[in-house]
Amino acid sequence: MSHQQVPGQSHERVPGQDSAEPTRAEIKAENESLGDLLSQVSKDISVLMRQEVELAKAELKESGTRAGKGAGMLGGAGVAGHFVLLFLSLALWTWLAYAIGLAWSGLVMAVIWAIIAAILYAMGRKQLKTVRGMPRTTESVKKIPETLKPSEEAR
Repeated sequence: MSHQQVPGQSHERVPGQDSAEPTRAEIKAENESLGDLLSQVSKDISVLMRQEVELAKAELKESGTRAGKGAGMLGGAGVAGHFVLLFLSLALWTWLAYAIGLAWSGLVMAVIWAIIAAILYAMGRKQLKTVRGMPRTTESVKKIPETLKPSEEAR
């Protein structure tokens, strides 16, 4: 069985394989101090973290842009829906004006919208009562050890 070198791969010694040549990592470990090696690892981790933060920023910016566009379109749909309700209400008001008179039709429309407003208010209030804030965050903050909390003397 012959071993061929694949482009882009280095010839590193495989454990158990007899070879007189030490690997790059072994040479570096023999020639550099532990402090230098740890310093290099620290620099590499720092570069990696900076790159990850930059990637997160770019992804967040892209997501924010898309979310903003979507929210704008939903806002536009809300305005258009408002106009639909307005013109349907005006059409119903006009139809009622011919059937029961202009003054009574205005009163009927006001009552219809008052009922709709009362129902939406009750539903919204009921929904808001179910909001619990941030229960998981609150629970995790309670678990912070006392040593990490600022002391009264430091304030």
